[in-house]
Amino acid sequence: MGWLWAIIVGFVLGVIAKAVIPGKQHSPLWLTTICGILGAIAGNAIARALNVAETRGIDWSRHIFQLVAAIIIVAVVDSLYVATVGKRKRRQV
Repeated sequence: MGWLWAIIVGFVLGVIAKAVIPGKQHSPLWLTTICGILGAIAGNAIARALNVAETRGIDWSRHIFQLVAAIIIVAVVDSLYVATVGKRKRRQV
């Protein structure tokens, strides 16, 4: 069940990150979901390092760290994806 939640949270974080980043992103949904999962893992690690991972109620700070990490990862991966796919498409022409 842990993997299912990781995929769901990764999907949600990835979609929110794509919505926050200005401009059009060209990466596919499966790659965005993987970036969201990586953002959740990185955000949890940062929250743990700052001792804010476990609080009473909703862990807003942990969620903010997850979202910021997902935004950064989605932006970087999307730019790499565009550079890689763009090179392939230019070679085919």
